[in-house]
Amino acid sequence: MESARHLAVRLLLRTFEEGGYSHLLLRQTLAASGLPAQDRALCTMLYHGTAARLVTLRHIVSCYSKRPPEKLDAPVRYILYLGLFQLLCCDRIPDRAAVHESVRLTGEFRVKSAAGLVNYILRQFLRDGKQYPVTADLWHARVLSLSVPEALLRQVEEDRGAAYADRFFADSLLPPPCTVRLNSLRAVPEDIAGLHPQPCGVEGCYAVETADITATEAFRQGLLHVQDEASQCCVSLLSPEPGETVLDVCAAPGGKSFTIAQQMQDRGHVYAFDLHPQRVQLIRDGAARLGIECISAEVQDASVYRADMPMADRILCDVPCSGLGVIRRKPEIKYKPLESFRTLPDLQYRILETAARYLKPGGVLVYATCTILRAEDEAVVERFLQAHPEFRLERMQLLPDETHPCDGFFAARLRKEGV
Repeated sequence: MESARHLAVRLLLRTFEEGGYSHLLLRQTLAASGLPAQDRALCTMLYHGTAARLVTLRHIVSCYSKRPPEKLDAPVRYILYLGLFQLLCCDRIPDRAAVHESVRLTGEFRVKSAAGLVNYILRQFLRDGKQYPVTADLWHARVLSLSVPEALLRQVEEDRGAAYADRFFADSLLPPPCTVRLNSLRAVPEDIAGLHPQPCGVEGCYAVETADITATEAFRQGLLHVQDEASQCCVSLLSPEPGETVLDVCAAPGGKSFTIAQQMQDRGHVYAFDLHPQRVQLIRDGAARLGIECISAEVQDASVYRADMPMADRILCDVPCSGLGVIRRKPEIKYKPLESFRTLPDLQYRILETAARYLKPGGVLVYATCTILRAEDEAVVERFLQAHPEFRLERMQLLPDETHPCDGFFAARLRKEGV
């Protein structure tokens, strides 16, 4: 059986050398690993923590290695990053264990010739008091402290200010909580007492203590579903009512649709759409587990208008986006070049315009993203309002803030004039 550290290195290689998605890789790998819960938790912590701090860890390696990190064999590179992360951030792991296990991994990954290099760099870092050299350039020091690519830090600072950028990126280095939505159709808080639920800022939202929520009896019985507080805030902004017709035009995997249906007391109709059949099936399976009957999940391209669609009282338009708001859960996103996001606002605008055609006069539409980039957030809403004077902006919300220390999220509540 592979160790937690071995799995963590393998996951890092698959994520950054093969382009895998961290949350999917982690779930699939741990499910097949046979590791006990404690080791699964260790693997998760090491994998996410190392992935989140690659900027800093690369810098440290470059200070001690004659060859740039990119010129080292890929397994050696990630063994070093994992070992340095343990020395730098894991107080509960003895230094000697971090060094010893890292050297041992070189044999397991068939790069035994690099054992001396790994041992030298880790021990030299220890001799230097775990302090890495930083230039007098305050900007560079900030980049290393927050472990964020320079271009991304500049963009977020330009969009949101230095204080927000510092707070957001510092928080993204911390382990995210496991946050759930209590299924009000089946459960009361006492039913999940064994998970030690802690109320969050949104009613019905709880942070719970568990290594794998999907393995709990409460999850299997449909007493809750996994959903970050920011996502629940988005549904609160929509404010669905029992008996209404609601569209969720980019719904998979279904968390917001489930919360909408629960707030509607499972009365009315929620149309949940996604572009991919397998993701639509996730919505159907989740609704069945939770005992929700008012959701219809179908395959639909949200950017293409359908004349046979019913007019809706409320519409949630949670569009595809860069995903930078959830980098504490999917750290690989922050290393994507900003240029790869440039075409997203036009797609987001097309989806928003299409969705708006389904809204009844007097109805409410919420445009949402899980990013914090202004080009995908306020700029899309402003463009839409200029082209559609029949809509007015009622409220905008950017998260996280002081009252909601959650994933990064943006939402704008729009109302269509008329009765």
